[in-house]
Amino acid sequence: MKQALRALFSPILNLFERGEGAYHYRPSQRKILLAVGSLFLFLCLVSLYFGIMAGGSGAFIPTLVFFLVSLFCLVVGGLGTDRAVARIWGSK
Repeated sequence: MKQALRALFSPILNLFERGEGAYHYRPSQRKILLAVGSLFLFLCLVSLYFGIMAGGSGAFIPTLVFFLVSLFCLVVGGLGTDRAVARIWGSK
């Protein structure tokens, strides 16, 4: 299942997994990335809920932005290699 998801999200993952040389990775970086992704997913759901309750389409853009950020964080944090996570944090 993980390989199928890695193949599906390979355009995102390839951007951060390419490169050679040393990088500095700590396991806490992956945990923080997953936590940030979860928080943005929560914000997405809250924004969607209040947008539906208000009856307007003004919540569409924040909901979309929160969803895309959460998807990015969860994909790289959950499926990415150590190098991809280190590149997110700017570790070289």
